Amino acid sequence: MKESIGAPVRIGDQRLTLAQVERTARGGAPVAIEAGSLSRMQASRDYVRKLLEERQVVYGLTTGFGKFSDTVIADDDVLRLQLNLIRSHACGVGSPLPEDTVRAVMLLRIRALALGWSGIRPCVVELLAGLLNRRVTPVMPEQGSLGASGDLAPLAHLALVLVGEGEAFFQGERLAGREALARAGLQPVMLEAKEGLALINGTQVMTAIGALACQDARRLADLADCTAALTCEGLRAVRDAFDGLTHGLRPHRGQRRSAENIRRMTEGSQLLTGPGELRVQDAYSLRCAPQVHGASRDGLDYIAGVLETEINSATDNPLIFAAEERVISGGNFHGQPVALAMDHLALCAAELASIAERRIERLVNPQLNEGLPPFLTHRGGLQSGFMIAQYTAASLVSENKSLAHPASVDSIPSSGNQEDHVSMGTIAARKAARIVSHGFEVLAIELLCAAQAADYRGPSGLAPGTRWLYDRCRERVHFMGEDRVLSGDFRRIAEWLRTVDAAAELGWPGEADGSKAVGSEAAGGEAETDGPLERSAEDGREVEAETDERAGMESGGVEHSGGTAAAGRIEGITGEEEQDGGRVKSTDGPRPAGDAAQHEGLGTGSGPPDADEQPGP
Repeated sequence: MKESIGAPVRIGDQRLTLAQVERTARGGAPVAIEAGSLSRMQASRDYVRKLLEERQVVYGLTTGFGKFSDTVIADDDVLRLQLNLIRSHACGVGSPLPEDTVRAVMLLRIRALALGWSGIRPCVVELLAGLLNRRVTPVMPEQGSLGASGDLAPLAHLALVLVGEGEAFFQGERLAGREALARAGLQPVMLEAKEGLALINGTQVMTAIGALACQDARRLADLADCTAALTCEGLRAVRDAFDGLTHGLRPHRGQRRSAENIRRMTEGSQLLTGPGELRVQDAYSLRCAPQVHGASRDGLDYIAGVLETEINSATDNPLIFAAEERVISGGNFHGQPVALAMDHLALCAAELASIAERRIERLVNPQLNEGLPPFLTHRGGLQSGFMIAQYTAASLVSENKSLAHPASVDSIPSSGNQEDHVSMGTIAARKAARIVSHGFEVLAIELLCAAQAADYRGPSGLAPGTRWLYDRCRERVHFMGEDRVLSGDFRRIAEWLRTVDAAAELGWPGEADGSKAVGSEAAGGEAETDGPLERSAEDGREVEAETDERAGMESGGVEHSGGTAAAGRIEGITGEEEQDGGRVKSTDGPRPAGDAAQHEGLGTGSGPPDADEQPGP
């Protein structure tokens, strides 16, 4: 059943999806813990109490941690042990994690604990849900995790707020943890045996960062198909490269999907060409876009499958099996599965940006751009046009290459060599998220260059699909008739790209989000290739006003305003802009080609030359 954006994400027997994670993290959806989960947690806690009454020696209950696991703790010190654990492990450094990431961490920690294998009291998990629902956001430094015994350091900062220590953001202020709780109408808890360890043992930080980055990367892949299609029209590409006959002979799911997307975007184009009309075949950055984009798509399907498994797993240690009357110390906290997936995510996103930069080069290079003005300006020499825009794209792509070096190949032993292999998964996730963010910046540059090229060719020749993209771009940034500061233009377009769901807006068939399990296709299952697009309301890509369902949640939920999203998720700017916004009019340039002059602010003298007046290559 589809959920509205304001409906609570329910923690119970059903699987949590990446779309629900994003809806809670960025859309502000509340969380509700179902009765079955509360019962499972209580049963697990009852068994912990039984072990304590029997004075059993159990790791994390009555012993120290890490290298001190053989040190038995006196009965009188069991409670202090948990508080000392939280305080001593809160060693994070660096900038605080973004709000959406922390909200995702809290949701995933609630999910893992509510499975009922951690021996924690339900009231502690309900308090954590109360923080989430009342928008108390713990300050969690982004650096300090080795990704092996869970994300110990950052999760310890989260746990501090539950006991009234540490710091948290609330209603725009950075406050002491106890003060933030008080203002939100919440009371701190006193941790009992096993509970401190349960709160910090797990992979939820790397997985939260990865879940949001993966959702972003899937949208990035859709947008890469869109910008590539518009670039193909600007460069008069040969349409046969996207013919389904070719891609059917190499039926990688992602390749077929990207080729189909580009065909849809360019259907009806008057600018694409046939073989031999201008040239027999195009350069790889155009001709092989489906193969390159598609490989990243297939990788993202695999990554999403890993993440959806992880967010529905118990990653604590030790694990409490009450029915079997066993406590097992294992290694489910080790982040290696997520670390490898995050390094793969970095590669997938880096390649989407890399090939886009090559298309930018072809648009601006007069030796490659099929008769377009050098650097997309008709006053070359006096003006530089988009020359340095390509520099910026190249810089981002080069930085991505450094960031894409795998973190998971590194390991530094810790805790007196007890923890002698670690995953570095959180480092991998943070790097991957940065690369995905860079990808939106590079696509913004490609879109602006491709739209400029379309103005020179004449937008009336665009296909309906690419015309949609062109129009959305021109609503935010107008044709550049005179040199101006471009950084504001890049920012506006990148911000829009981060919010738009191209697949949903264009009505592409197939899945539009990551809400379903995807491992089956990645493992060789048959993929769906037709049928109407059903955009799940739980997708969380557009933040709507939240409903009254948020009030009165059993886990401390209160009504709060919706729409708080990650940095960069801002709707496109409307109205008059400053000089770098693209609305400064030229006074002496030639008229735009075709119907480009119909756009606001593109009167006589502000657009490109007519199609039959374009300068030669």
